[in-house]
Amino acid sequence: MDGLLLARWQFGITTVYHFFFVPLTLGLSLLVAIMETMYVRTGNEIYRKMTQFWGRLFLINFAMGVVTGIVQEFQFGMNWSQYSRFVGDIFGAPLAIEALLSFFLESTFLGIWIFGWDKLSKGLHLVTIWLVVLGSNLSALWILIANSFMQQPVGYTLRNGRAEMTDFGALLTNPNVWVQFPHVFMSGLVTASFFVLGISAYNLLKKKGNLELFRHSVNIGIVAALIGTILVAMIGHTQGQHMVQTQPMKMAAAEALWDSESPAAFSVFTIGDEKTRSDVFAIKIPTLLSVLSYNQLTGEVKGINNLQAEYEKKYGPGDYVPPVWLTYWSFRGMVGAGTVMVLLALYGLFLILRKRLEQRTWFLRLLILAIALPYLANSTGWLLSEIGRQPWIVFGVMKTNDAVSPTVGGEAVLLSLVIFTLLYGILAGADVYLIAKYAKGDNEAGSGLEETPMAGAY
Repeated sequence: MDGLLLARWQFGITTVYHFFFVPLTLGLSLLVAIMETMYVRTGNEIYRKMTQFWGRLFLINFAMGVVTGIVQEFQFGMNWSQYSRFVGDIFGAPLAIEALLSFFLESTFLGIWIFGWDKLSKGLHLVTIWLVVLGSNLSALWILIANSFMQQPVGYTLRNGRAEMTDFGALLTNPNVWVQFPHVFMSGLVTASFFVLGISAYNLLKKKGNLELFRHSVNIGIVAALIGTILVAMIGHTQGQHMVQTQPMKMAAAEALWDSESPAAFSVFTIGDEKTRSDVFAIKIPTLLSVLSYNQLTGEVKGINNLQAEYEKKYGPGDYVPPVWLTYWSFRGMVGAGTVMVLLALYGLFLILRKRLEQRTWFLRLLILAIALPYLANSTGWLLSEIGRQPWIVFGVMKTNDAVSPTVGGEAVLLSLVIFTLLYGILAGADVYLIAKYAKGDNEAGSGLEETPMAGAY
């Protein structure tokens, strides 16, 4: 059994599981903080009930995110020990800061927020949830600083067979961070808004619980969804342009662009042959890829064959082409899901302004199903980002093949892969069960968040 292949599968599966929970944590913490801010400013009890209702669901998701994230750290030191030895001086710094500063900030004040409803003043209690928002998103920022080094390595030198940090400030100002972090932040907002919309739609359909709570929640969710989807598309466009400059092979694979074109056509639908690196069938829009890449009608976008030849000269013999079909369809899964969400948000806003939302029962049912859309977009976006970079684990510096531990055995990794996959499946089932249980309108009443099962973790 191939230890490298199994190690890659293990890291990919555990990361996708973990990333199911992270965007919802980032976005829902913000929406809950906004709801409590409205309660403090207006004194309207409906906003307090909204804060507590959605706060319960946030807490369940947060706890699951913590549990699924722990395994990541161990894999760096075990399956990927060569990677840790080579870039640990750089990669470890932002991860340590994330754990010691951001995560503890987030978890400490989340505990105070949970148990402080009747013990703190309104204003001070509100501060605690905003500190949770700050901690959550700072945590994401530090992790993305580490990941951005893998995408666009900066601030280092190669010495004694290792990559050593020479400029910490360069890591913080890495251009990749400042296109990647806003994209992740807005993706979190979109995930949370469709989560709120779907659950609110379910309760409005079933006429369960405090319907006024869910009407207000829908209003907030639609506005957040519209803002989030539009901004994530705009930032994603900027991120794509950055990718053309720094990782042109990833863009070429995402478009199944075999040979360089100027101007370049955008692929609407392509069936390609990766062995011959040619199209079997393709529908393309002329010039559009150049427009998206450079905001102008002209401009060369490099193709896979040209980049392969260029990289062989620069880095030596080898295959520098990522899995094209997976990169290509991951990109379309992300963009397709995002497009549908924009349309849903626009139509939802139209119905709310016309006060017809509750009469459109088919649309409410559609919103329930739409909870899955941001998860599809997040997962395919992650696959595009990481698989599209292959064969590099650190672009242009270290290949994935060289990063795996030489002592990794296929049998051991296979056993742990099966165990983790089953365990994470059980945890995911528990998460869905608890969220489904507490998402019903007849569970919205209660004095506080202490009743939530996950509160016991504190």
